[in-house]
Amino acid sequence: MLECSLMDEVERSGFDATDDIVHLFVGGSELHGAKVGATDDLDIYGIFVEKPVIALGLTPRDHFVWSTASDKQRNGPDDVDVTLYSLRRWAALAAKGNATALHFVFADATAVSDAVWQFVQERKSAFLAKHSAEQFLGFADNQKQRITGEKGRGAKGQRPEYIGLFGYDTKAAMHCLRLYLECIDLMENGTITLPRPEREYLIEVRSGAWPLERFLEEANALHARAVRATASSSLPDSVDKAQISKIVTEAHLMQWGYR
Repeated sequence: MLECSLMDEVERSGFDATDDIVHLFVGGSELHGAKVGATDDLDIYGIFVEKPVIALGLTPRDHFVWSTASDKQRNGPDDVDVTLYSLRRWAALAAKGNATALHFVFADATAVSDAVWQFVQERKSAFLAKHSAEQFLGFADNQKQRITGEKGRGAKGQRPEYIGLFGYDTKAAMHCLRLYLECIDLMENGTITLPRPEREYLIEVRSGAWPLERFLEEANALHARAVRATASSSLPDSVDKAQISKIVTEAHLMQWGYR
């Protein structure tokens, strides 16, 4: 049933190549295990492999983004976001260590996952390297600095419903700590465990049980721990782009029926 509903939402978004999708799953707080009731929107993420005439022609399609919400306000619980990447675009982001992109290879498919994606997922180690810690730490630090006011409010502002209740954006605080924990997990264990084993801890933070001072103390401690984990990690310093290019090429050939 969920598979049908997710594909229905993708079709509603206007994406006109659903047959090209090789991986589709629910992201956001639900993926991380920190969803609280009916307070979150539905985040759908996926990968598609363009047909040869698109991938090799003059009008490649790198990504597709659609939302039921406007660009000027945060999503509500009834909103739906659809974010789809071409395999090439996703691989480029993952090779840079992008935190969201790396979630794809550790996320179980909620709706679609075919042999092409399984081929990529079995080779996920090619996308893992120490340099990705910069992306995780940068993203987490950004969240913390928006909470403290060191940076602006963000593209769609902070969450007044959380600030009004707890004095600061506790959902952003939860995501900040989650990112530090994911960085530590990746650097120490070569994986990102989804949903997070610290689910109750993250929900506690999000639910406003912590004063701002405790959150900041925890954030600083996890940042330092993540830095130490990166320094001692057994992961390579950087990815082998030639190896990734080979994986992406072979996956395309599989999808097109040449393998």
